[in-house]
Amino acid sequence: MRIGEVADKAGVSVRALSYYEEQDLLHACRSPGGQRHYPDTAVGRVRLIQQLYAAGLPSKVVRQVLPCVDSGEGKAPRALLDQLETERVRIDQRITDLFAVRDRLDDVIAITRDPDPDCSHMQ
Repeated sequence: MRIGEVADKAGVSVRALSYYEEQDLLHACRSPGGQRHYPDTAVGRVRLIQQLYAAGLPSKVVRQVLPCVDSGEGKAPRALLDQLETERVRIDQRITDLFAVRDRLDDVIAITRDPDPDCSHMQ
């Protein structure tokens, strides 16, 4: 697959793919004319990279995680597992916080739609 096709299918920019290559997260073969050609698995890999970045993991950690995903063996170093578990706890806390914010926003929406006529600050 050529770079533009991977970018379109994965929903990222060509520049993002080039960055992933620079970070040694994604690999492409080069044609004699210098064009990049990616394997069919590249779209899934790019989506995984995007998810790992969205989770807040830096490139260095993503680079460590990908070989575990590639091999399917799950033999990650203990330090990496500790870091991933810490990130998971952070994400869980963020989800909890977002649910609380959403609930408060729901309250504000409800009050705004149907204000209490006795509420002095709404007049």
